Amino acid sequence: MEYRVLPEIAKLGHVAVVSTDLEKSLWFFKEVVGLEETEEVDGVHYLRAWGDFEHHTLSLTAGDESRVEHIAFRTKRPEDVGYFAELLEEAEVKVEKVPAGVEAGQGESIRFQLPTGHNFELYFEMDQTPADPSRKARLKNQTYKAWRKGISPRRFDHVNIATNEDANLIIDFLVEKLGFKVREYFKLPNGATGSAWLSVTPLVHDIAVMSSPDVKSSHELHHISYFTDNAQDILRAADILTEEGFKFIGPGKHGITQAIYLYIIDPGSGIRLELFSNSYLILEPDWKPVEWSIEEAEFAVTYWGEQTGGASELDKPTINAGGEMSIKI
Repeated sequence: MEYRVLPEIAKLGHVAVVSTDLEKSLWFFKEVVGLEETEEVDGVHYLRAWGDFEHHTLSLTAGDESRVEHIAFRTKRPEDVGYFAELLEEAEVKVEKVPAGVEAGQGESIRFQLPTGHNFELYFEMDQTPADPSRKARLKNQTYKAWRKGISPRRFDHVNIATNEDANLIIDFLVEKLGFKVREYFKLPNGATGSAWLSVTPLVHDIAVMSSPDVKSSHELHHISYFTDNAQDILRAADILTEEGFKFIGPGKHGITQAIYLYIIDPGSGIRLELFSNSYLILEPDWKPVEWSIEEAEFAVTYWGEQTGGASELDKPTINAGGEMSIKI
């Protein structure tokens, strides 16, 4: 096939989460975290942060087992969805075409699995639903009033996926099939890449990939992340979470990404949420991926603050992000 322009991914879009305790998840994400609910359709609740413009960046629905139904990315152009479908099918990747409206606010999309079984979705058309008058910001360049309730992060930032298989199965697929660029990575003694931070935007990562034999399956999600404007917001989040009786990891600073972080578990679904701030942008077109050795791991993962490797039960959970694909939500 010949294309005038190769298909491209523009950004991370949303994550669809199934929760065994939907009531607790809604309370956590709406009242404690402070996400806004766009609407509820057929039992699916669509949420976003005050600075998110698309219809949703997180959806929550009830189920018998907590899991991630899919992780979605938006393409740069409408035709890119179809181009990606053709390229993936040529590479013998099974692709499911999802009609417009199956997911509220969203146009046609495609779903497929990474070699490890993680469920991914690509779409372009998505409503930019305005806020209702009682929640609408006076600023025309944001959706909702900031700081209306809870921690109140600005926007959806990234996802971190995990596997008990070779991380390079995912990393190579993201780079070769979807156009991601490696920004930072761990090099194993055998020369392979053990973990990596990749992006298609100037963010230091839109997605991170980690591998460990301790991960429950080949297709897990380690965490989702929402961005706050500054480190003081993370300290404020710590106060709010403490008042609500939560245990959490952080605040601290990563060496990789240079971000200020705090990790907390949704009591309904068990999904791990990272509150993320500062970090850095990559504006250089010839950026050279930053290599870290395993001997540098402690410093690279936790520059300062509470160690995020094995220090707490909060380090251990992952949530299934694969299995059988379905266009039903």
